[in-house]
Amino acid sequence: MTRGSLLVDHIGELVTNDGRDGDPLGVRRDAALLVEDGEVVWTGPARHAPAADRRIDAGGAAVLPGFVDSHAHLVFAGDRAAEFAARMAGERYTGGGIRTTVGATRAASDDDLRATAGRLRAEMLRQGTTTVEIKSGYGLNVADEARSLRIAAEFTGDTTFLGAHVVPAEYADRPDDYVGLVCGPMLAAAAPYARWIDVFCERGAFDADHARAILACGQAAGLGVRLHANQLGPGPGVRLGVELGAASVDHCTHLTDADVDALAGSETVATLLPGAEFSTRSPYPDARRLLDAGVTVALATDCNPGSSYTSSMPFCVALAVREMRMTPAEAVWAATAGGAAALRRTDVGRLTPGARADLIILDAPSHLHLAYRPGVPLIRQVLHNGVPR
Repeated sequence: MTRGSLLVDHIGELVTNDGRDGDPLGVRRDAALLVEDGEVVWTGPARHAPAADRRIDAGGAAVLPGFVDSHAHLVFAGDRAAEFAARMAGERYTGGGIRTTVGATRAASDDDLRATAGRLRAEMLRQGTTTVEIKSGYGLNVADEARSLRIAAEFTGDTTFLGAHVVPAEYADRPDDYVGLVCGPMLAAAAPYARWIDVFCERGAFDADHARAILACGQAAGLGVRLHANQLGPGPGVRLGVELGAASVDHCTHLTDADVDALAGSETVATLLPGAEFSTRSPYPDARRLLDAGVTVALATDCNPGSSYTSSMPFCVALAVREMRMTPAEAVWAATAGGAAALRRTDVGRLTPGARADLIILDAPSHLHLAYRPGVPLIRQVLHNGVPR
């Protein structure tokens, strides 16, 4: 990492996410920002900017915190483009294609899995994602879940053990035995490489009793709780996540009033994944309902080969504004500070003194352009840990 001080000045619009003055984005005009040793140490008016060893002139552009993608599946092999084409022709998404990816992933070499994860991580960084969570879930046996997490840990500290993605074909008639495997040898092999544990609590995957047992075992092993829930229909997953103190419950597409009330009365984040709805032609979550109830909302890509093969947080921001009734400011906050909350991180998702110097310079004067100009490559420059990428 390059040491010394770096000044980013001539910032037309600086999004700090400091929440002052009733503005969650904490927007500052005509601003500057000072970085030392990979950390933000000062922000303020450009006219008061201190001297620094190096300088980046933002040219009047907007500067935002790097995106925090708190839900992604990057360790896999194979391709499911034909499945996508079938859905576009009218087939319904059921989640069954996960097993196709499991077969390809088990057959792949470590180098192949590493290459795919690295390619996608690089795509994300180019599009402004400086923090990403990566799940396992395409191995579904002891050896392949452990190696998936070991590879994921080469790219992020936020790794999630998702051995309970679906029940693999060899256990189709013995789901209780598979839950025992997940809670026992698989968890023991995976835990050294994981920060979190996750379960796909959904019809066709794991019911509430199985999900509760798996998550409790993960908690006992020192892992934090996350949950896939209420994607395909109403179910018990959201309230189970809140009960267990999950950092985040993800998807949240089909919610009852009781689900919304539970989230609103908790510290659990509702992470919405509009790329999945786009790719499966499913109803979008009602973000407006959650926000109006006081729920903390995050946005993430759900990058995976089956139901959301996008690595673009700007695309998800645009979808959230157009399809989920979020304002541009709400969507940007959810894609930065919201993602940090979903990972229980305080060092990212903001540009205030003490934060990690992860930032993006837009080729635009305002954060509004992320939704206003969808599909346009607006990320001019990325700094990760204070280093230009």
